[in-house]
Formats: sequence, C-alpha cells, structure tokens
Amino acid sequence: MTAPVPPALRIRGLGLQIGGIGILHDVDLDVEPGALIGVIGPNGAGKTTLFNAVSGVVRPTAGSIEMDGADITRATIARRARAGLGRTFQTSSLFPALSVIENVRLAAQAALGGSYSLLRFPRAGDEATVIAHEKLQAVGLSHRADARAGDISHGDKRKLEIAVLLAGRARLILLDEPMAGVGSGDVAGLVDSIRRLHAATGCTVLMVEHHIDVLMGLVHKVAVMSAGSIIAFDTPAKIMADPLVQSAYLGSAA
Repeated sequence: MTAPVPPALRIRGLGLQIGGIGILHDVDLDVEPGALIGVIGPNGAGKTTLFNAVSGVVRPTAGSIEMDGADITRATIARRARAGLGRTFQTSSLFPALSVIENVRLAAQAALGGSYSLLRFPRAGDEATVIAHEKLQAVGLSHRADARAGDISHGDKRKLEIAVLLAGRARLILLDEPMAGVGSGDVAGLVDSIRRLHAATGCTVLMVEHHIDVLMGLVHKVAVMSAGSIIAFDTPAKIMADPLVQSAYLGSAA
C-alpha cells in the first residue's frame, strides 16, 4: 500500500509573541503539493509575519512547521533553502549591478553545489548558464538577459526574482506582494508568469497579495488572516461569499 504524500507545508498551532504582544495566534494550515494558495487580510493581520516564520526570518514561540513531512520549525534559513523553500520579499533582493542572466546563473550555480561567487566566470554552455536561460525563458525575460538587473522595470524585477527561485530549485515558493509597485501595464504579464511557472514546474506557491481581483482569478484556495489568525481557508468563490470574511476583511480597508 502506497504511503500518503505529506503536505508540502503543514503548520500546527503556530504562535509568535514579541515583547509580550501576540503577533500570530494558533495558526493551522495544510497546503497540498502543487497548490497555488492566496493569503489575504487587512494590514497588520500577520501575513508577512507568517511568511517570516515559515522562511526562518523569525522563530515562532509556539507550534510547528513541516515541509514535505520534515520539521523545519528550528531550521536555519540556509537549511530551508537547501530543502527547496524560496521566498520573495516586498522589496527587491536582486543584485542590481549584475546582469539579469548573472543573477539567475548565480542561483543555479549555488544549487548545483557551488557558491554565490562571481569569481567563477561562466562559459556559454556550462550547466548553470543553460539553466539560467531556461528559467528566464519560463518567465518571459529572455530578451532582457544582458540588461542590468537594476535597469529593468519593477514588473520585470518580480519576474526575475521568480526565475532566481526556480534556478535555485525551489519547490515551495512564498511570494510576498509580488504586484506591489508594479505598473498596471505589467500586472497581466506578471500574473501570466506566475501561472506559467506553476503549471510548468508543479511547485507549491503561497502568495500574499492586496490585489484581490487579480488573486481570486489565479489561486486554487485562499487563506484569510485577521488579527494574527487564519479565520477561513477555502476556494475563492466560497471565500468571497463568506460573511465572516466580508466583515473581517473585504468590507474594510486593505
């Protein structure tokens, strides 16, 4: 008999107190492998803090976090990354002085067992460079491969961050407000990149986003946070019709 596949991410009783103030309260969440999940809630609901706890930026004071069945509650950020957890932040974490292709190649180089070293000069056909070109094509940035990362549009920077995560072999990706600061003309392209990368790789994606109309047309399920807790987790249609959600979030300022 085949053993059941564990969730890509399992959170149980997660809590975080800072200076005696509760930030997260008894958070439970199961995310199946390959799911595309939206996380919404008003400002201060705990969305980014939840991502910080999952990615290892902060250490929870209660509860547990598992990735693919392995407990990572106390794991370092580096160990989580090696296990396949990748995360973007609200502000860019790229190397702006390097080219687009170099940013992705460095991630591929590290994933292949190397390091983030600029002293290894790439060859046109080396494995890391080949992977980098593949990931840039996946997010629609092949035409900007030689541009400086600091010179491309904000929307293209978001696509580049996704390519970097894919080159680093991330299987669980946390996207923290990927549309923030993106011009209206770039939103559709970024949404398409997220949709295509998810379909092509089968990775699991959790996405915090304030653009509710965009999010609801993209994700499979939505987790709603309020006051540091998850108050609902269901399909977009059911979330939009939930009176509790409407009173806690949809009817208030985002």
